[in-house]
Formats: sequence, structure tokens, C-alpha cells
Amino acid sequence: MANTIDFKVIDEILSRRPRDERSTIAILQDIQEVFHYLPREVFPYVASAIGVGEARLYGVATFYENFSLEPKGKYVIRCCDGTACHVRNSLPILNRLRETLGLSEEKKTTDDLNFTVETVSCLGACGLAPVMTVNGKVYPAMTPEKADELLSELKSEIEKEGSGHDA
Repeated sequence: MANTIDFKVIDEILSRRPRDERSTIAILQDIQEVFHYLPREVFPYVASAIGVGEARLYGVATFYENFSLEPKGKYVIRCCDGTACHVRNSLPILNRLRETLGLSEEKKTTDDLNFTVETVSCLGACGLAPVMTVNGKVYPAMTPEKADELLSELKSEIEKEGSGHDA
């Protein structure tokens, strides 16, 4: 999966922030928003641009859980397995998502980069359990069947975009 990074995009991101260490987290967040992860190729470029060591930049990226060094899908599905969700059967939902998408605990992202499935300890919506999010949007009272329906909708969106038709 050889991605070519468009460094013009990185330059545009850098132009919006002060070029110093205080901007590290904001710059990394902006880059991840565009690419859905932090491509390793950007580290030397960004480190040089803001005047920090590459190791320091990498340290920040690996310290914070929200940053990812692995490519993520267009749709990031987070399935809660906190106590409230777990006791309300969140595991069958997670298993259905993984089975349908050909994923596992080790393989979290589909080869076409359309879907990433992750588990989280808590989404802060315990009263809506079992709950999951897709790109931050909360889906309450989930079941394996509802997860199937949601995946079908998301796949339809992908097909529409691929065919050039707007919804």
C-alpha cells in the first residue's frame, strides 16, 4: 500500500499554525484529519518545518491514543465494550462487524480502506448501551442486525460516491 504524500497539503496545514513546538499537537491533528492517520513520511518534513527533533514529534504521536500511525478507513467504527455495553451484549455486535468486513482483533482495517473497526473502553454514552460510533456519530441500542443495516447503508454511500452520483 504505497501512498504518495502530497507535501503541498502538509505545507498548507503548516501555513495555518505557528512554526514552533507549541503547534505540534494541532499540526498532527490537522494532518490526521486529512489522511485519517499520520503517515511516517511526514515526520522528517514536519519536524524540520517546526524546528523539533523527529524523535520528539514521533514521541508525541505515539503518546496520545487518538493519533494513529496505521492507515484507517473512510469510516472508523468504534464499538464500546465498557461495562454497561458489555453486559448489554456488545461483543456479538463487534463480532458481526468483524465477520462481515473480514476483520479481526489484529486486522482492524479493510484492504480497500473503507472501514476500520476498533473497540473502546467507554464512549461516555452508557445510558444508550450497547453503543457504537461511526466517525464520531453515536448509534445507540445497537444489535448485530442493526449493525448489518448500518454497514449496508455505509456501503451504499461508498458505491454512490464511486459512481459519481450525489445523494
